[in-house]
Amino acid sequence: MDHPLEALINARIAAAQDEGDFDNLPGAGKPLAQIEDPEGTVFHRMLRDAGAVPEFVALARELAHLRQELQETGDRSRRQEILKAMSMMEVRIEMARQSHKK
Repeated sequence: MDHPLEALINARIAAAQDEGDFDNLPGAGKPLAQIEDPEGTVFHRMLRDAGAVPEFVALARELAHLRQELQETGDRSRRQEILKAMSMMEVRIEMARQSHKK
């Protein structure tokens, strides 16, 4: 699905091109400079600045919510469901940690 503002954005870019706003920019026609970033430092900083976290961190937060819910509920059947979900979540966290190390 396209973003709702995509048509507006494309129209403004086309208008700017028609008006020559992109003509004679510094570096026009030249290749982009290579970034020496073998470990993806810039990419990871951008993700962090955008609020992104590794999968295992997000899963650990979900596990913390499940633990809180377990403490607050008195329903035995719901407690069993939560315990099962917590067990599966712990496995998913470990798998995500292993994947993240690679």
